[in-house]
Amino acid sequence: MDKSKILYAEDDETIAFLIQDSLEAYYEINHYADGKSALDAFNSHNFDICLLDIMMPGINGFELAQEIRSRNSEVPIIFISAKALKEDRIKGLKIGADDYLVKPFSIEELILKIEVFLKRSRKTNILTSSYRVGKYDFDPRNYTLKDQEQLFTLTQRESDLLFYFINHKNTILKRQDILKAIWGDDDYFMGRSLDVFISRLRKVLAHENNVAIENIHGVGFRFLEKN
Repeated sequence: MDKSKILYAEDDETIAFLIQDSLEAYYEINHYADGKSALDAFNSHNFDICLLDIMMPGINGFELAQEIRSRNSEVPIIFISAKALKEDRIKGLKIGADDYLVKPFSIEELILKIEVFLKRSRKTNILTSSYRVGKYDFDPRNYTLKDQEQLFTLTQRESDLLFYFINHKNTILKRQDILKAIWGDDDYFMGRSLDVFISRLRKVLAHENNVAIENIHGVGFRFLEKN
């Protein structure tokens, strides 16, 4: 089996060498020392996942992620950065990243996160069913939500979350259960990430009156769908 192909953007030569050296036994990892060369590579080649530093010369990681998302809404994006402020993490997720890992981190943790997304991508590739969400048709294989007039392409996280809600509709879901099912963890930052992704789904579903994501104070959420 061919190795999964990773786009890795990092301007620190030492960190880049260590991560490349640790990952190349498992993946085909393509390193770029600045945002422009990474974007040029993304426009020319297919990648299975993107690992992006934020503080890079020229095009920074946030700008690079926005450019990648404008071209491809499906490829998983993980920020790996020394910027540990909550505001930076939330900004990264709002741009369209799927996860955010703060330096320093263990290679084992990075590999686990990479594998989570790659496994979900492989599973998505074999899905053939579409699901009705109000007036929309939801295709989890292609991360799309569409009606006769509009087509929304979701990120992988958004698609995973919507798929989970569909399979538990009209049921009160605890925050920790959603977090463990989608993120594999229920710490504070993952909880904040969940809020961001729910906000993004609500915007997409805003014009469908028969579907809503309801807050259950102190417990979690309920995905309501009227027949």
